[in-house]
Amino acid sequence: MNRILVSACLIGHPVRYNGVSVECHHPTLQKWLAEGRVVPVCPEVAGGMPSTRLPAEIAGGHGGEAVWQDSARVIDSSKKDITAEFVAGARLVANQAIESGIRVAVLKEGSPSCGVNYTYDGTFSHRRIPAAGVTAEHLRRSGIQIFSETQIDEANLFLECLDGELPGESSK
Repeated sequence: MNRILVSACLIGHPVRYNGVSVECHHPTLQKWLAEGRVVPVCPEVAGGMPSTRLPAEIAGGHGGEAVWQDSARVIDSSKKDITAEFVAGARLVANQAIESGIRVAVLKEGSPSCGVNYTYDGTFSHRRIPAAGVTAEHLRRSGIQIFSETQIDEANLFLECLDGELPGESSK
């Protein structure tokens, strides 16, 4: 049975920048939790940041790919460069996933670490850009299939294929 890396904030851990969670109650996620498949992670906390911290964005309208190319920085709302913490957390999470044989991740959309389909433009004005976050990009580059919390059904189909089931077939 394959395990799934999941942003800890989606399963009730109060690790977001404002010290709260954004719990996802999707029935499939609840099933995975009951089956013991979920491996919760928070890349920012793994990278040494506290649970309550200033909001952060990737500067210059860039995503995680630009951070890995060293052409963009992660800054908090006071303009402090916190790129090192984001990169360290992404590396730790990816290493944990690889060492555990995890091939699927469900991550918090919009996060500068975990955003899968979008992050914010670095101006702290709530403008979205179509780019993955630092950790999401690193996981993707490491061969892990990433999905957002709005794509749990798609993640489940991928997982069923990995588990050797036909999509829609029930587990024993």
